[in-house]
Amino acid sequence: MRTLTELKFDNTYSELPSVFGTQINPQPLADPFIVSVNPGICDLLELDVSEASTDFFVNLFTGNDILPGFCPIAMKYTGHQFGQYNPDLGDGRGLLMGEVLTSQGSKWDIHLKGSGTTPYSRQGDGRAVLRSSIREYLASAAMHGLGIRTTHALAILSSATPVYREQIEHGSTLIRVAESHLRFGHFEYLFYTNQHAELKLLADYLIKHHFPDLQQDDISTPNRYAAMFHRIVSLTAEMIADWQSVGFAHGVMNTDNMSVLGLTFDYGPYGFLDDYNPGFICNHSDYSGRYAFNQQPSIALWNLSALGYALSPLIDKALIDEALNTYQPQLQQYYSQKMRSKLGLAEKLEQDSELYSEMFSLLASQAVDYTLFFRTLSTLPKDALTSSIPQFEELFTCTVALSQWLQHYADRLELESVDDQTRLKQMQAANPKYILRNYLAQQAIELADKGDFSMVEQLLLVLCNPYYEHPEYESFAALPPQWGKELEVSCSS
Repeated sequence: MRTLTELKFDNTYSELPSVFGTQINPQPLADPFIVSVNPGICDLLELDVSEASTDFFVNLFTGNDILPGFCPIAMKYTGHQFGQYNPDLGDGRGLLMGEVLTSQGSKWDIHLKGSGTTPYSRQGDGRAVLRSSIREYLASAAMHGLGIRTTHALAILSSATPVYREQIEHGSTLIRVAESHLRFGHFEYLFYTNQHAELKLLADYLIKHHFPDLQQDDISTPNRYAAMFHRIVSLTAEMIADWQSVGFAHGVMNTDNMSVLGLTFDYGPYGFLDDYNPGFICNHSDYSGRYAFNQQPSIALWNLSALGYALSPLIDKALIDEALNTYQPQLQQYYSQKMRSKLGLAEKLEQDSELYSEMFSLLASQAVDYTLFFRTLSTLPKDALTSSIPQFEELFTCTVALSQWLQHYADRLELESVDDQTRLKQMQAANPKYILRNYLAQQAIELADKGDFSMVEQLLLVLCNPYYEHPEYESFAALPPQWGKELEVSCSS
């Protein structure tokens, strides 16, 4: 473990031409202080966690100090927002500070969110508030704990700087850590501004730093870019399958919020399913339901098509279409694997589609809690399934249809060769006990606004290991109260 000054820094993105972004220093926050630090992300960076308690750490990440190894850049990109192309996008409240190189050869972007105005702020103040910073901090920890590829958050810092939203809030910063901050929108920006040489340069940069196996001599240059796009399609399909399997709704799947590495990116008005509702809309600003839970697979394909169009100067249309045509089969394959794991089915049988269909109809018709249903199921031995109705009574209003489905499920398990103990262990490793429900995040935010960060720390502990029992935090796994299901979050969240 190292101190901040002992970390090895680089900023390969700063070596790209000036059209890729603007160098600018963060603007200081007044009287800054640490809210929370994630020890697991310190480990990723090989950073001594005690560094987070130093004045240097606090001042560095609130714009009050500078580290020689940093080269802050506001990245320029564009993108499609709710289906409409917007040329006026970019890092409006964030800066790519630099990259940490670890002893294992990993490269991690360090990004400061809430660092003040940039040339891309569009009349905004460039600030983040404690509320949104806590939501992203906990969500990224939750997704990582679930085994889903995501950006990370090293720490939250807050301050006495007032920020004006619907009310006066605390100006805060989030230290985001990611393998890359490249978005679909980076390529769209260069395409729509006819900077095709720079488009090629960015593709070469992505391949060099993140898909180095595509640099092999036996891969010709045109095919290299097609292979790159194939890789992005595959990573995106896997990410969406992960989202759908755990009941995660992103809320703002604009192309500027889509990572070329298939990372869950830019947490705003997200939500995990409470009651199973395929049409769940987590973003109160999404009036048409464009980004509803059940629309995410098709929207991801739409976004990939937009990226493919932006890459058309580098890749033949036939090869773009070929890559896009692999999305649906890969999504179905990944999702099928996830759902079989959740139900403890090692074998893939033709009759399974009917079992799934009956199950989802049952969950939707009675608005059953998605997470608790699967977690409860993963505790029941095969020979106890048909007599386990009392275990589900808190989740179902009527158990007649449930009883029928449990019988079908028990019959299906008879065709499995895996022993019951192994199956249940595998199911419990695939079905989390804890998710970040909106009402829990809201309670943590309300306490934090009063200077009490204890619930942030408690949720961080549980969400980093969501498959464990954590008996001391059992209340976090309970059914949400009705008011908790009705909380509204929007793009400003």
